[in-house]
Amino acid sequence: MQAPDLPPTGQYLQCIRESAGSICQHSGISIEDKNIERLLLSEAFKSSFNKLSALTGVALPLKFASPLDELNLLSVLALLNFGSSFDVPLRAQTGHGASNAIRALVFSMYITSNSSDGDFLSSKGIQSLSTAKVAELIGVNVHVEKPHSTIPGVTVGELGGPVYQYVQLVTHVLNETGRILLDSGYPNLGFLVAEALKEGERARSDRNEYAAVDLVIERLVRAIPAFRDMTLVDGEPVYIFSKVIFLLDVISHRFGSISPPPFPIPDLTNLPVSADGINSALLVHLGIVNISPATDLKTGWPVASDNAVQALLAQPGDKETETSLFQEPTTTRQQAFSLRAATVIACDRFPDIAKNVHDGSLPAVTVRKMNAWFQGIVKERPDYRSLGGIVLQDNIFF
Repeated sequence: MQAPDLPPTGQYLQCIRESAGSICQHSGISIEDKNIERLLLSEAFKSSFNKLSALTGVALPLKFASPLDELNLLSVLALLNFGSSFDVPLRAQTGHGASNAIRALVFSMYITSNSSDGDFLSSKGIQSLSTAKVAELIGVNVHVEKPHSTIPGVTVGELGGPVYQYVQLVTHVLNETGRILLDSGYPNLGFLVAEALKEGERARSDRNEYAAVDLVIERLVRAIPAFRDMTLVDGEPVYIFSKVIFLLDVISHRFGSISPPPFPIPDLTNLPVSADGINSALLVHLGIVNISPATDLKTGWPVASDNAVQALLAQPGDKETETSLFQEPTTTRQQAFSLRAATVIACDRFPDIAKNVHDGSLPAVTVRKMNAWFQGIVKERPDYRSLGGIVLQDNIFF
């Protein structure tokens, strides 16, 4: 799988947006501003935005020995912030999707790190974790029942199935990252992230207020392959870097209100959205990302009908009924990255459109708040959750 060159130093944010815009234009995807306005003025949005626009779901009920200890756990959480393609089989087995599976994993890694097995969150610990141990810590069964090859009527358990594939991907990311950290002399991932934040602070200048965040992104992407969220679409580079953006948002949310903060917090005002498989699919279902002119994206996604969109935009009733899960089509890598690129461009438009909407009831809308709202509304409403997300096999980026 050929990957593009990394962006030039100092141009990571610029390259995310420029490559996303270029891919949208090339593929024929359009962003429907009128449908962004329709969402912003809807009861579903106005009744939930203030509640859901603060990042949630990353705090764990744990007591940390130091801020660096917590930073390390949050960094591993962001490193493993992928797997929405496996939400259906994970929910069938555990009742929860990939995001909760990773929360369960890092929680278990932390509380068992003082056992005789050592520190699972250290570089050495994540480098040596086995698939069996990862499955045990998440709490999933990675065996499937198959008929015995020679004895009729007898079934045997064998390693396999989509949950096993998911656990293999998680284990691979942990092992690879652990090896790189050990080779570079870092005792854990948190040390690397803390060092990157300090380097970003030194790069801050009056002439470029976003130099710090740009350098932090570059530092982490260059160091860790699982953060290199990029590909080629018809020979053209697309840069997303979703997990690093998510990590920076988490760091700012957790430590930004502490005075003084334990680590330098870069200015995230110009940060693009963390374009994942869930918010990208949701924007298609809401008619904001219009893929109907894009011939390369005829992947089974339904055209957003007016009745379906209006139901999503209405304020839910007191009692929610169970909603059947939309069976997402499996995409190619190029299709998935094209959809996520469109999400970057669409979310950049929300703040300006919100300012121009003549409705005094609208709160201040930012890209970061929209990102949190997308995450929150999917957890809040079963009808949004049932829409699913992009499915891309063997994917470690979203």
